[in-house]
Amino acid sequence: MLAHLSTLPTLRRCAVAGAVGLAVLGTGLTAGEDSAEPDLSRFYQQKVSWAKCPGEGMPKDLQCGKVTVPLDYSHPRAGTLDLALARYRATGDKRGSVLLNFGGPGGAGVPQFATGGKEFMELTDGYDIVTFDPRGVGRSSPVSCGDATLQNDSTEIDRDPQSVLADFKKAADTCARNSGPVLPHIGTVNASRDMDVMRAAVGDKKLNYLGFSYGTRLGAVYAAQFPDKVGRMVLDGVDTLTEPLTKQELVGAQGQQKALDEFVNWCVKDIGCPFGQDAREARKNVVRLVDSLDADPVPSAFGEPFTGQDLVGAIGQALYSEDLWPSLERALASLVNDGDTHAIEAFAMGGASPSRRDETEDPDGGLVDEQDIPLDNLSAALMAINCADDPDRPSAGQIIGGLDRLRARYEEASPIFGPYRLTGVLLCYGRPKGTDFIRDEVKDVDTPKMLLVGTRGDPATPYRWTEETAKRLGSSAVVLDNKGSGHTGYASSKCVHRKVDAFLLYGTLPADGSSCGPEDDRA
Repeated sequence: MLAHLSTLPTLRRCAVAGAVGLAVLGTGLTAGEDSAEPDLSRFYQQKVSWAKCPGEGMPKDLQCGKVTVPLDYSHPRAGTLDLALARYRATGDKRGSVLLNFGGPGGAGVPQFATGGKEFMELTDGYDIVTFDPRGVGRSSPVSCGDATLQNDSTEIDRDPQSVLADFKKAADTCARNSGPVLPHIGTVNASRDMDVMRAAVGDKKLNYLGFSYGTRLGAVYAAQFPDKVGRMVLDGVDTLTEPLTKQELVGAQGQQKALDEFVNWCVKDIGCPFGQDAREARKNVVRLVDSLDADPVPSAFGEPFTGQDLVGAIGQALYSEDLWPSLERALASLVNDGDTHAIEAFAMGGASPSRRDETEDPDGGLVDEQDIPLDNLSAALMAINCADDPDRPSAGQIIGGLDRLRARYEEASPIFGPYRLTGVLLCYGRPKGTDFIRDEVKDVDTPKMLLVGTRGDPATPYRWTEETAKRLGSSAVVLDNKGSGHTGYASSKCVHRKVDAFLLYGTLPADGSSCGPEDDRA
């Protein structure tokens, strides 16, 4: 079970408009505590009404609800959003809740909880386990780029740079039109404030939290904004707080290429591997397949062209856990042998199969029906949040003048994922400047001890990010070194799982710098 999403874009239809987290970076005080703060009391005084989750195939013991939050925290009367929640109730003596974020950004928590929530059942011995669809994601006013299309744009700039840059702006306008009023208020700074409203709405004085991948960024921002509200917090697969998006995507391309090479080495040992039985030739065949689909796409499950860049995005999602390799091999075989994209497209959408939607804007800010979540929401939200969280915006001259050098670095990192990742960087061009709060203010937090889990062989969040973020957060950070592989440790390492549960349930922290190794996972 993959209990998280990557920080990787699944791009093609989605040239996502960037957004600026415009909320006032307050301390989370409710009305009456600080007269300079907007009156948020009606949000902090609400309680969640839990009921059976709607939809087919939902677990019978999973309950769903919602919380209402301001669209704009600096102007709470300007409109509201409803955010989708789900929980498994405590089976033992309840002492509060643990809030989960599975990553992304752009990952919807509710459907992932429905399919993978059993991974967390030990925690129900003391807690309700709660997850949510963040603003702009899933059923919570999902953003979309509609028909905006940019395909492998880093190469198109050579042909007509000014035209391609104009296409970026046109696509951004299309994203804004399709996404509605939530887009200017998307991003981690506002999502963190939403989590504090959730904390109060479920009746907790402190936030107990387990965040994976991007969810570690969200948890760190919460710790900086609401240090006096932090309970027991675990950050697994630790994200960077300081590196610009350009560097993050380069690191991601390198990690993905390493994971792809390992997958190919495993695949060629099976006679059913669609790329043959010679590893070197198989790697070339992967490149040929991507190039072939870019030149001549096949029809997708939804009748639209399925390109090589769609394939790259799907493979990237599937490489985060070795447990997914057999499914990835079968999906690739169906594509290569039969031209069938159904199985591989499930990876591109994070394992979900939302249906297509022409308009995503909900003028009332209410929950969207599951069947109306737009097909591109995962990728649209990912790009919107990443752009909102990053303050750097290159000029047209910098893009055109420095593109050859930048592209060479990305292609050296990965001939498969490099161009794809570079396009993800370029899609922030022309967007409003992102917040500098994360880079400048999320440091030296004054909170109880937090547990940070870093995995040595993580293809998405390298172990050095765990070390760097721990140093940045200060004396509150305790590091657990997972000497395994795969993205995050909780789902793949019994040792990590035990230590995380012991901390959340009983407050038992491992020593800073202690480790988990393969020998610790033996039965």
